[in-house]
Amino acid sequence: MAMAFSFAAIYKNYPQPKAPRILCRKKERDRGQIHPYKVIEITPPPKSLGVRCFAPNLQCGESVTIEGQAYTISAVTHRYQLRKGKYEPSEKRLDVLSTGRYILNLYLENLLEKS
Repeated sequence: MAMAFSFAAIYKNYPQPKAPRILCRKKERDRGQIHPYKVIEITPPPKSLGVRCFAPNLQCGESVTIEGQAYTISAVTHRYQLRKGKYEPSEKRLDVLSTGRYILNLYLENLLEKS
């Protein structure tokens, strides 16, 4: 007598791994900023500034303050991962430069275009 069984039935009994949740700090939640971003300063060598919570509609060129230091956003990246046939958000990342460095880069690019 052959027994038929389904791997799906066995698999559903095991606990499913959950994606790590990143919680915003209390003072950031109080300001209404509830979207966590992984922040990286991209000046060589790149340096991680940790996970911070900001408004969901950040764009390139905007200024943000992290631990009293002013930074300008040079790139916003949203990454998605395919899970169970659907794309789910997996990471939000901000590439930032110090404001002085950002302005210097704009000036140098402008000089390069003119030459």
